[in-house]
Amino acid sequence: MGKKRKMPGLNTSSTADISFMLLIFFLVTTSMDTDQGLSRTLPKPPEDETKDNEIKVKERNILNIRINKDNYLMIGDDYVALDEVKPRAKEFIANPENRPDLPELKQKNCKLLGERMVTENHVISVQTDRGTSYGVYFQVQDQLVAAYNELRDELAKQEFGYKYEFLQEDQKEAIRLVYPQKISEAEPKQYGKAQ
Repeated sequence: MGKKRKMPGLNTSSTADISFMLLIFFLVTTSMDTDQGLSRTLPKPPEDETKDNEIKVKERNILNIRINKDNYLMIGDDYVALDEVKPRAKEFIANPENRPDLPELKQKNCKLLGERMVTENHVISVQTDRGTSYGVYFQVQDQLVAAYNELRDELAKQEFGYKYEFLQEDQKEAIRLVYPQKISEAEPKQYGKAQ
């Protein structure tokens, strides 16, 4: 019988280098998901935090939007579909017919626009449940921002002939005086127990 031959080993000295190069290649060429968020300017903190400075808002000036853990929407006491949020918000913000159940209209002198009846004290309050999905929450926020954008575009076209985004800064400021964006987000609550 003959001698057993030894199998030559594989040269693995460059394997680590190749693995590292592949890792770098995939990190550079792969796209990563970016975080989504909402563009909001937070109000300045109050200088004096005593209860005497609390703002009293009339109930007719508040549009309550609630989203429960099952992602059902309520505006006031009515269950609504997502596509009803924008028209209801537009009607609430503008109050074109001066209805007594919508925000009170006040006369205001708006630079470049003159005297206008505006609902400057309106507030849209969004209340969620801790189990509300982010997707529905963002869709509601998008609908509310779209309502403000549409109202601002309509007034901008009527007064200046252009959409709001194409106006000069002083013109934009005048439009914002008529339709100030006031969205309040209440702390999420947990209604019932999670299952």
